[in-house]
Amino acid sequence: MMACERLTLKAYAKVNLTLEVIGKRDDGYHNVATILQTVDLADTLVIGPADELVVECDRPDLSGDGNLAWRAAAALAERAGVVPRAHIRIEKGIPVAAGLGGGSADAAAALVGLNRLWCLGLSGEELARVAAGLGSDVPFLLNGGTALGTSRGDEITPLTLLPATDVLLVVPPESIEAKTPAMYRGLRPEHFSDGGKSRAIAGTLGSGTLTSADCCNAFERAAREIFPGLADVWDTVTQTAEHPPRLSGAGPTVYCMPSSESERIRVSESLQGTGAAAYLVRTLSPMSWHAAQTENH
Repeated sequence: MMACERLTLKAYAKVNLTLEVIGKRDDGYHNVATILQTVDLADTLVIGPADELVVECDRPDLSGDGNLAWRAAAALAERAGVVPRAHIRIEKGIPVAAGLGGGSADAAAALVGLNRLWCLGLSGEELARVAAGLGSDVPFLLNGGTALGTSRGDEITPLTLLPATDVLLVVPPESIEAKTPAMYRGLRPEHFSDGGKSRAIAGTLGSGTLTSADCCNAFERAAREIFPGLADVWDTVTQTAEHPPRLSGAGPTVYCMPSSESERIRVSESLQGTGAAAYLVRTLSPMSWHAAQTENH
């Protein structure tokens, strides 16, 4: 029996305040240390009952079984021993393939929503185990807030919440195919680390004002070389913003923090002609995230 006729959920983006690559694992992945932070840029998922599994997106190229939300639904149904029947409608607000975790956020929201729609009653720990099989960011995005990700980035330790902070996101117009493998191939020995920067920042959150100058990302040099036009956008933001830009995830989005609406306007004007878009967003706590997941129809 369905818990309700329809659920509306927000799927929030993330930025990586740090992203350190420690080394390659025996399974072919890499061990990382990353501090993750949700922000209030979001996709919207509307989930309701159906005779079969359907995933539709207002970006038609993202509809169907290639969407990570479809994979999430199928994996959850297999875990629970049920037939995956649901209609999932996704309205994109998070730029696609931008290093902001949009697909992973949609998958996490789908797990939360379908757990309720299908009356499964799975715990957060059980959902996290399903999420870990879908991608390294998905377990974090089940709850959001501020957290340290280790192992492949999927072992999540909640941290002291970052105070509410305005963050400037700058999203270049072009991404590349298979960007994450390309970023890893672009690493040099000096770009690997032991995770110490992430541990140090994790230990000082809440005791001062964190700026993007304090943050780090091992992929920054490779990203500037590989993404078309990113170096020019990066240099323009550097010259215009108060705090230096940092790469989020595998890019190409860069962010500056703290920021303001006046800075967003100034940076947007400086980027005219590049095709890059500037967003002013705010950091988000798990309490805020869960408060947005209550709309039933």
